[in-house]
Amino acid sequence: MFATLSDRLADTFKNLRGKGRLSEADIDATAREIRIALLEADVALPVVKEFVGAVKERARSEEVSGALNPAQQIIKIVHEELVTILGGETRRLRYAKSGPTVIMLAGLQGAGKTTLAAKLALWLKEQDKTPMLVAADLQRPNAVQQLQVNGERVGVPVFAPEPGNAQGVEHGGNPVDVARASIEEAKRKLHDVVIIDTAGRLGVDQTLMQQAADIRDAVQPDEVLFVVDAMIGQDAVTTAQAFLDGVGYDGVVLTKLDGDARGGAALSIRSITGKPVMFASSGEKMTDFDLFHPDRMASRILDMGDMLTLIEQAEKAFDSEQSMKAAEKLATKGGFTLEDFLQQMMQIRKLGSMTKIMGMLPGMGQFRDQLENFDEREIDRIQAIIQSMTPAERENPKIIDGSRRARIAKGSGRQVSDVNQLVDRFFEARKMMEQMARGGGMPGMPGMPGMPGMGGGKRAGAKQQAKKGKAKRVSGNPAKAAQQKAAAERAAAAEKAGNPFGNPDGAEVDYEKAAEQLNLPKDFSQFLK
Repeated sequence: MFATLSDRLADTFKNLRGKGRLSEADIDATAREIRIALLEADVALPVVKEFVGAVKERARSEEVSGALNPAQQIIKIVHEELVTILGGETRRLRYAKSGPTVIMLAGLQGAGKTTLAAKLALWLKEQDKTPMLVAADLQRPNAVQQLQVNGERVGVPVFAPEPGNAQGVEHGGNPVDVARASIEEAKRKLHDVVIIDTAGRLGVDQTLMQQAADIRDAVQPDEVLFVVDAMIGQDAVTTAQAFLDGVGYDGVVLTKLDGDARGGAALSIRSITGKPVMFASSGEKMTDFDLFHPDRMASRILDMGDMLTLIEQAEKAFDSEQSMKAAEKLATKGGFTLEDFLQQMMQIRKLGSMTKIMGMLPGMGQFRDQLENFDEREIDRIQAIIQSMTPAERENPKIIDGSRRARIAKGSGRQVSDVNQLVDRFFEARKMMEQMARGGGMPGMPGMPGMPGMGGGKRAGAKQQAKKGKAKRVSGNPAKAAQQKAAAERAAAAEKAGNPFGNPDGAEVDYEKAAEQLNLPKDFSQFLK
């Protein structure tokens, strides 16, 4: 979503690199580029003015003028100001001290409230809570059925005493009564969190506001969350302010952050309304939902990556015992097999798309085009090839000869060249991983002395001795050959005496004589006096 903003900011910072100090003109030019980048990203004008003003003020201060690297200091300032306008600190849910915690969702129709309700329920379930969903949207056709289907997908019960407007057939029922009855149902069935899905509209109107306000007054929610589509741009701020005045809410949930919109809503809502962004939904899967971390989002915008989120997702997806076994196999030569490789690949797939994973790594913004064009089905093709092999072939890929490769290609629906490429790449990758697992670093890179596999030890010493003992090539020119012989004799004498200057007895050096031995031009002696 923030691709355009990220690219513009990256280009701006490139112009600052290599400068020992920043002039007033440099600061003004940088501020102007940042202003244009934010406006193009659809950030609200008041927010842009406040942000650029803060950056310029800090850029002129001592923290930049006295810095060793002013360009990096400017990037640090922009990062910190981005964190500030995004909310500063991560805002977490407040849970009720007694009874079930009531969370009410409000927002426009099409913002994704019903889907988000199920995502939030699954997230709470992973936090060891026992949530219950409440179908209080009785106006949108099949809204109740949609919530029931989503609730079944995430394994969370749905309280739906009224069928709502099913397939265009109007049914009775009061959403306020449904919401009120859900609290008693939750207490009776010992649910500690209640998530109420309310009706939305195509636009902000008084009927919607009054209905949402009535539900709020009936259940007294601990948290009212305003769900907003991050792709609607400037209108998100207008809608957020209207809901704040009409109903009031405690936090904002951004949906569709994986879209291709410019993302200004996410940067504007917090500053305009004063309410923090609490959650973010960034995909179609029920697991594409998490807490909104302002510092991590700012790092993503500046192409610094989001390693903390990647690590947290990996901890959830990876089987630690299985990963430990794979690491142990890598420590032994040839121990890591295609079967292990397939298992590791399946664990990586649990993290989501490769494009999303790679996008969390620092500096990947410059490869955005390649990542967007990456074919996710390539992993399916690799899986098909490996699963078309026999257990013996996966255990020892060296036995895969020509006829076996033809059979594997036919079984997986691929070409023989695809099988060849996979096997060859596996051997290369295994060699690299084994070397890294033994502390050998990256192949082809110079090692650190004294570390196993890193250029130290007997092997490195033997190489150095071999290099040292290698005879120098003797010139075919007799004059040059004589010079080389004389230089070699002097070096041998110096080494024997332990004096690197070739003066074992400590006597004064006769530079005239030395010059003659070097066969210097006759007029060169004047430079030695």
